Amino acid sequence: MTDSVPFFVAVASGMIRCATPVLLASVGECLTQRSGVMNLGLEGIMLAGALVAVVVSYFTQNVLLAILAALLVGLVIGFVHGVICIRLQANQVAAGIAMTILLGGITAFFGVNFVGKSIATISAVKIPVLGDIPIVGTIFFNQDPLVYLCYFIVPVVYWLINRTSFGLSLRAVGEDPRAAAAAGIDVQRVRYLCTMLGASLAALGGAYLALVYAQGWVENITAGRGWIAVGLVMFAAWNPWKALIGAYLFGLAISLQLRLQAAGSDVSPYLLGMLPYFLVITAMALSSIMARRKSQSHPAALGIPYAEQT
Repeated sequence: MTDSVPFFVAVASGMIRCATPVLLASVGECLTQRSGVMNLGLEGIMLAGALVAVVVSYFTQNVLLAILAALLVGLVIGFVHGVICIRLQANQVAAGIAMTILLGGITAFFGVNFVGKSIATISAVKIPVLGDIPIVGTIFFNQDPLVYLCYFIVPVVYWLINRTSFGLSLRAVGEDPRAAAAAGIDVQRVRYLCTMLGASLAALGGAYLALVYAQGWVENITAGRGWIAVGLVMFAAWNPWKALIGAYLFGLAISLQLRLQAAGSDVSPYLLGMLPYFLVITAMALSSIMARRKSQSHPAALGIPYAEQT
């Protein structure tokens, strides 16, 4: 085996881990935006999920409780965002940005007390038989349980959106809520549910950063990943499978950057740090051009408040 093969395997394996938090957030946002609600607060929600996971893991030394706590916090924040944007009909862009600023400040204030604290973390678990497959097994089946969960979340969310009666209602609500309401669909209920589910997946992505990636609390632990997730939703045209491709592209760039730095590359660390974001922005620009040529468009009611007729 040549030296290049272990390097490739290491980069590809790291790609899966680096992509997971962004993938969770972007798949959740696919659900949310498909219902017509835009949540630009993913960065803040991921920060909240990360901090809550660290706090619960520190005090209980139980990663399952930490994950459940992060999911619960995501649901609560999603509900609050729903109340603001669905019930009160506030500007969704402003509400999302305000949420990120607010949660960023809160997590920075309380998180300083948990910097360097020892917490229970999540380790890789090799899947028998599959993990023994050369190269493929090391890359895909020698990961942590949350990575394996992502292998199921992407197809399940795609199936939910495109192959179920709920998905039909979801897409109808995102395209024409008045027509959906006339057909007997509870528009607000669908939007609340999708907003809460999307936020909970984003919070889970934040928990992943804390429990697996950094294995502790670091201020601004997300480093813009929430914003990248929002961009990937548009890159993916609200398709979870395409979101997976975009997330893996981002993860590949991050993993490659870390490996090159560890190998003592002469390339400037600032340029390497810029690489993942540059690649994602380039991919988004190209996908936008292709979408225009194919006449693809976002859900027609995205970001538009809906008031029930009385």
